Amino acid sequence: MENDHIENLFRELKGSFDIEEPMDGHRQRFLSKLEASSAAATRTKKTGIWWKSLSIAATLLLLFSIGFNFFNPSPSLRQKVSNISPEITNTEYYFASLIEEQVKIMQSKSTPETQKLIADTMTQLRTLDADYKKMEQDLLNGGNSKLILSAMITNFQTRIGLLNEVLEQIKEIKTLKNYKNENITA
Repeated sequence: MENDHIENLFRELKGSFDIEEPMDGHRQRFLSKLEASSAAATRTKKTGIWWKSLSIAATLLLLFSIGFNFFNPSPSLRQKVSNISPEITNTEYYFASLIEEQVKIMQSKSTPETQKLIADTMTQLRTLDADYKKMEQDLLNGGNSKLILSAMITNFQTRIGLLNEVLEQIKEIKTLKNYKNENITA
């Protein structure tokens, strides 16, 4: 049955087969194209080896650079500021810990009524922190150190004042909410 199918196929295709001999020089043209293709493949292989070697070297250089910077880090901004004014480090540590403590207290008192107030406060604190970092950079760039140090301390005091004010507002919101709830239930 399969043989019948194949025979039918050959009968249908009879006369459409290419049975002519290739033109003279076909073999030579084919071999020259094959050699050209082989030469191109060799060049590509050599280029591939070159690129592979280059990528390995670049990777090693990158890893070496990262390792060097990791084990020999440049002084941080805080360390540089500390070198200019050692007193600011102690002051900064004191204020930063006080601010962090107040932020935790503020966030622990978060309610649906105070969420927007707390979010706005956090945005203002980030802005003040960015300003502080600019002042640190100005100090490093050789600005008027007494004036900049005073502004840095004022920045911390502003943050603490803001947090104290927000904590008072949260307390008032909570008191007002409790007062409304007592009137509703009474």
